[in-house]
Amino acid sequence: MAEAALSLGSNLGDKEANIRKAIRRLGVGGARVSRRSALYRTEPWGDTDQDWFLNCCVLVETALSAHSLLQLCHLTEKALGRDRSKERRWGPRTVDIDLLTYDQARFDEEGLIVPHPRMLERAFVLVPLNEIAPNLTVLGQRVGDAVKGIDVSGVEPWKG
Repeated sequence: MAEAALSLGSNLGDKEANIRKAIRRLGVGGARVSRRSALYRTEPWGDTDQDWFLNCCVLVETALSAHSLLQLCHLTEKALGRDRSKERRWGPRTVDIDLLTYDQARFDEEGLIVPHPRMLERAFVLVPLNEIAPNLTVLGQRVGDAVKGIDVSGVEPWKG
């Protein structure tokens, strides 16, 4: 079994329900959630002309390969209404699931880069990931240390 870290976000429709449904579908698809962060309200990143997001991170245990896990993430997004072909980069989405880490493996292939190349720069990833895996080492840096070096002002606990 491999352990992988995933980041989930939503800023369309019932954001909380979208994330809950995505986590449930991942589990049915072969990625058993072992730890889940709280939900965080976050400012949009990249394309800032859109509604705020809800984000969280999960750790999953899976027998799926990294490629198959990524495919499960994309199929889950699609099942919840995401159409990557019709959206703008970093734009609004019903659900977004990023594969952050897969054990300590590194992949740099067409369509699969792990660890996620920008995860250590993004507060909306590091804050929830730090909650569930502060000692996780990514590219030689502990998540708990990485989160101390970034601006986290746009990330706040969701009070639903």
